[in-house]
Amino acid sequence: MQWTIITDLNKCVGCKSCQVSCKEHNTAGAFGPLPDLDPYQEPDGMWWNRVLTIEAGTFPHTGVLYLPKACMHCYDAPCVPVCPTGASFKREDNGVVLVDYDTCVGCQLCLWACPYGVREFDPHEGVVKKCTLCIDRLEDERLPAAERIPACVESCPTRARVFGDLDDPDSEVSHLVQARQGFTLFPELGARPAVHYLPRRPVPGSGAGRVPDAPEVPEGRRA
Repeated sequence: MQWTIITDLNKCVGCKSCQVSCKEHNTAGAFGPLPDLDPYQEPDGMWWNRVLTIEAGTFPHTGVLYLPKACMHCYDAPCVPVCPTGASFKREDNGVVLVDYDTCVGCQLCLWACPYGVREFDPHEGVVKKCTLCIDRLEDERLPAAERIPACVESCPTRARVFGDLDDPDSEVSHLVQARQGFTLFPELGARPAVHYLPRRPVPGSGAGRVPDAPEVPEGRRA
């Protein structure tokens, strides 16, 4: 079993609901708090999920891509073997990569080993923290089965995020990856991320999904 989140980049509108709900749930949950260094001045606090805004093209042929990025819960997570205390580990039963705060000594070797930059050091507690896929929700039998999903998935207003078992060929996430040519970030690094993205579909006539053509210059304005 390998739990994962699939993000449909065609549906993500960059609202950052996933980012905020992650912060809210985990600050109050079993793996929080997620500290803010100066919350009313600078957004330098700890965010396990960040939505990146990527702009491309030249006006008027421009485009924007929103890319949520959190722990990839890699099959061959490079953060695990470098940990000297075994605090960083990958669960064998569901593939989730976690940090045991009780044995973490704050050396930050895992932080440097992560090729995706999704681990953060908590200077208040002296430990490294990261996305847990909301495993406290996933394993909470007091919740209805439909609610045992990560907070970011539940809060997404466009249903761009889908949670499931990537190792199950009959699961929704597996079908989406196969049908929509799902991809991972930096596969050449060999970490084998479990988190996948579904590419954007070009909008007919919009130029999306290709390098924009040079705009047509009116005859009377050409040099």
